[in-house]
Amino acid sequence: MILQDKRNRPLRDLRISVTDKCNFRCTYCMPAEIFGPDYPFLKKEQLLSFEEIERLVKIFSNAFEIKKIRLTGGEPLMRNSLPELVRKIANIDGIDDIAMTTNGVLLPKYARELKHAGLKRVSISLDSLDDELFGKINGRGVKVRDVLNGIDAASEAGLKIKINMVVKKGVNEHEIVPMAKYFKEKGHILRFIEFMDVGNTNEWNMESVYAKKEILADIEKELPFEPISPNYYGEVASRFKYTNSIQEFGIISSVTEAFCSSCNRARLSAEGKLYTCLFSGHGHDLRTLIRAQSDDAQIEEIITNIWNKRSDQYSEDRDQLRKNNKDRKKVEMSHIGG
Repeated sequence: MILQDKRNRPLRDLRISVTDKCNFRCTYCMPAEIFGPDYPFLKKEQLLSFEEIERLVKIFSNAFEIKKIRLTGGEPLMRNSLPELVRKIANIDGIDDIAMTTNGVLLPKYARELKHAGLKRVSISLDSLDDELFGKINGRGVKVRDVLNGIDAASEAGLKIKINMVVKKGVNEHEIVPMAKYFKEKGHILRFIEFMDVGNTNEWNMESVYAKKEILADIEKELPFEPISPNYYGEVASRFKYTNSIQEFGIISSVTEAFCSSCNRARLSAEGKLYTCLFSGHGHDLRTLIRAQSDDAQIEEIITNIWNKRSDQYSEDRDQLRKNNKDRKKVEMSHIGG
């Protein structure tokens, strides 16, 4: 059964956050002044167990024909024994694609094991090739080489790779072209992401958004390109191919060119709440249902009702909400992933 919401958008993808903890303190996601030593991260018993995640994935696969799973965080590789979860999901009938979003620094330790367990793809975050700047952005002084080593480990393990760069005006827009040149040469797809107002703590404002059109203008000055078609319905990145090359890059522009009309993703937070939008303020508690011994049919019915009632289009409505001073509290990125 393919679920459709009030705007006739199908449910196709499930993104699962496995932890709210991260070894970075990126300023646009988990700023150190907020997520400090005393921050109340989730306790182990509050997290969905691997068995509970496995059960929910089986329901999404069997009942709603979900085929794609993405594991996120926080930093998912901070969850102990993550390859075990990948193996459980890979063994579920109907699941044919498992991906993960990561900052990459733990991949030298886990890439081969993850690939062997069934992981197919990784999206690795890197916002600059300049050590000093990158250290400031990640809030921990982590060096670029630490991430590049993770990229190399993923490549050597046979994982497909995309690189994600969040672009913030006044911070790292001058790194757009160096990043484009570097990853064009390396043969990895680079995706530029407009700075988004996810969560409540990153001090987002429109003046800090470096827009898609500006990113394209910068690249075009040195690397000619042409647009190419999406790979599939609901793909979030606009795709471009460098002229006289097979290499491509993408731009995720949810601020200046919202793609709510084709959004087909549900998100399961680290504590087991189902969110129907990246910018949601309210999640639906599935953990309590599981631990109350609800059967699969009951959980399936509740998920069906949640999606059927979905009408989210926050990015489409953002400007009007700001004009009316009707900003809302949103789930933090560390709970829901990207």
